[in-house]
Amino acid sequence: MEQVAPKPKGRNQLIRFLIYLRNRFDLQEGKEDELETIEYIRKNVEFKGANLWILIFAIFVASVGLNVNSTAVVIGAMLISPLMGPIMGIGMAAGINDFELLKRSLRNLGVAVFISILTSTIYFLFTPLDTAQSELLARTEPTIWDVLIALFGGLAGIIAGSRKEKSNAIPGVAIATALMPPLCTAGYGLATMNFYYFFGAFYLFFINSVFISLSTYLIVRFMRYPKKEFLDEKKEKRVQTYITVFTLLTMIPSVFLAYGIVVRTIWQEQARRFVEVEMKFPRTQVLNAEYDFSTKTRTIEVMLIGEELNQEILDITTAKASEYNLDNTEVIIKQSGNSPTDMNLLRSDILKDLYERNEEIIKNKDERIALLEKEVANYGQIRALGPEIAQEAKVNHPNLRKFTLNRTVLSDLDSAKTDTLLMAFAEFGRKPPKAETDKLLAWLKVRTKSDTVALILQ
Repeated sequence: MEQVAPKPKGRNQLIRFLIYLRNRFDLQEGKEDELETIEYIRKNVEFKGANLWILIFAIFVASVGLNVNSTAVVIGAMLISPLMGPIMGIGMAAGINDFELLKRSLRNLGVAVFISILTSTIYFLFTPLDTAQSELLARTEPTIWDVLIALFGGLAGIIAGSRKEKSNAIPGVAIATALMPPLCTAGYGLATMNFYYFFGAFYLFFINSVFISLSTYLIVRFMRYPKKEFLDEKKEKRVQTYITVFTLLTMIPSVFLAYGIVVRTIWQEQARRFVEVEMKFPRTQVLNAEYDFSTKTRTIEVMLIGEELNQEILDITTAKASEYNLDNTEVIIKQSGNSPTDMNLLRSDILKDLYERNEEIIKNKDERIALLEKEVANYGQIRALGPEIAQEAKVNHPNLRKFTLNRTVLSDLDSAKTDTLLMAFAEFGRKPPKAETDKLLAWLKVRTKSDTVALILQ
């Protein structure tokens, strides 16, 4: 009788481990019916009625948040925004060959973008605050991290949208990918006629939208959603051709743009590292460094302050740029010399830096000074009124022998808080009835215009 050799124990464990991983990462578990998911995304594509008004109000909220540099307000606006619908609709349409859904998604996305930029432009035309804050400036230039956030955020969004139990992943994707702030910044660029801001912000929105759509397309194809069926084979082939051409026209430029963003990000990191490491001198420091990246010229311009370096040291330092893969980069080093122009520029830069760093400290000190001045004025007012009020109190209460009025600090031992309290001391020749002391206390509140007066009787 032939004996079957037992399978190696290690192989069985590997198979069980692979099965465990497959079950753990299975996207089919908990998945909503494909047609239900398609219908869910299809409903969120349309921009009209309430959806359009919600978008307009969300744009106003985001514009205010960017204007006053409030991150919390911007996040709130992104939670309100319904911009994710048509962007995911484009990826879904490309994945299931639904040309009608693709046209609807593109048309509604165009309407949403136009309304968003128009709304933010109107706001920034009339707002009295026209300074570009850090929240605005952060939306004018995409980086490789924006591309990665859009890609992985889009993957999370479509997977969450395909579940039976909908989670808060899609609002989270809207926050992470920051679709709305770039459109508001584009409106700011139009309102201030700063086209660098406009094109940079719109470029960021375009990159985010493309990669969210791309991630939706990839998951839809990976999960094998049913493609739209056509009775006419010629029409089906024509639609597939349109979808393929659209996908290629969208993906190829976006991949090229993403590659450019990667190259620029790597260059900027290397340039900053070059300045931080190589430009450390005993008696000379880097005052300012500017990095200019473009396809033709790449420039690092550094301003040094301190002891002037000779040309040989500068040449050696500049030559080290090649060690940081900065071969096609021009390094310009400027030193603060003894000329009036250089010294005036240096003084201006130093004063500007000092002002910006200490502006908040100055503001807090001004507030404290104003509070102290108010307290001193109140003390002076009460001190001046004390004798006058004492004479008036004597007329109203002939039995009154001694009287004083002053402000004092009251400490709440439970809450560890302090408050200023108006305190009056009165001594009568004989013990007054309660009605008389109540009358005196009520009169003091009216006379001193104070809500609270503590009356101490002797």
